[in-house]
Amino acid sequence: MIAQASRLNHVEEYYFSTKLKEVKALQDSGKPIINLGVGSPDLPPPPQVMLALQQALLNPDAHQYQPYRGTADFRRAIGEFYQNFYEVTLNTENEILPLMGSKEGITHISMAFLNDGDEVLIPNPGYPTYEAVSRLVGAKSVMYDLSEDTGWLPDFEELEKKDLRRVKLMWVNYPNMPTGAAAKKDLFERLITFGKKHSILIVNDNPYSFILNEEPQSILKYSDNMEGVMELNSLSKSFNMSGWRIGMLCGSEQLINSVLKVKTNMDSGMFLPLQAGAAMALRLPQEWFSDQNKIYLRRKEEVLKLASILGCSFSEDQTGMFLWCRVPTGTTSETFVDHLLQQYHIFAAPGFIFGSQGEGYIRFSLCATEENISKACKRLKA
Repeated sequence: MIAQASRLNHVEEYYFSTKLKEVKALQDSGKPIINLGVGSPDLPPPPQVMLALQQALLNPDAHQYQPYRGTADFRRAIGEFYQNFYEVTLNTENEILPLMGSKEGITHISMAFLNDGDEVLIPNPGYPTYEAVSRLVGAKSVMYDLSEDTGWLPDFEELEKKDLRRVKLMWVNYPNMPTGAAAKKDLFERLITFGKKHSILIVNDNPYSFILNEEPQSILKYSDNMEGVMELNSLSKSFNMSGWRIGMLCGSEQLINSVLKVKTNMDSGMFLPLQAGAAMALRLPQEWFSDQNKIYLRRKEEVLKLASILGCSFSEDQTGMFLWCRVPTGTTSETFVDHLLQQYHIFAAPGFIFGSQGEGYIRFSLCATEENISKACKRLKA
């Protein structure tokens, strides 16, 4: 029997990969499952985007290998997007790197900058992939706690108390998943100052800027020359294109080139029609986001009703496509979610999967129709 690599000894299969098998088994047995667990948009991409993809299929070069850095037009579209919505000016030749989804970027960044034994600051609660990838590349995860008391923002006094000598990278994620906390200018400025002081690369993972958020922000706006700062972004959430696997990484030429060394040895460029569709999406006006948010706001109002029926507590000013709620006392998040699934056939995400600071919370997705969320409410009332 061939033994697996030792790097996998401390890495588990992604929670949703295993849990969704259970959900599907219940569905296959006839149970009417209402899925409020996964943040995969159920709304369609913009029609202009699908038309652009279709037209690009007729391009005689469409089925050939594409540039590792992405097409010039796609990079220009990313530059226009950052200028128009974040007031950030990027050199489209060397400060932008298209990605096959931002999860790819997390791996590439980690491989580009982390050596065995380097340490990584990871938010708790936070996206589980940050920790999993750090382990895969041989780095040590150093969790920094976010809490309801601090508005789910980093506590810099506590960070300064840590031994930071071996820390090389810090993951931040604002607007935050799973908590829905939004960042202001002063947070990004403090993060940049903190990174410079301790020679730590600060990477903001920024896919939720435009969902129920009236002030889209980029950490790059507050960095003079982008030295020591990078930002991941994605079309998955804001443009309902999660299955397309399209993201981007922005930062200084030096940092981008380091990641490019990894990327060019792991893929051969993105399918041309996907890039054409993505470029169209990034050039859409503000009205696209406004119309999407009208739908998400109505859904959020229904999920708030659902959470209230369950006796959960929550803040109503959360951003993004989830609602983060504290479960009633006397139960764990896993027990609460399993009871909800087995008894009422409603699936949500337990907070513990996002870290120890997520225990006692539950995350509801807004990626379900108002009708289905209303059905869930009626089941609970019955």
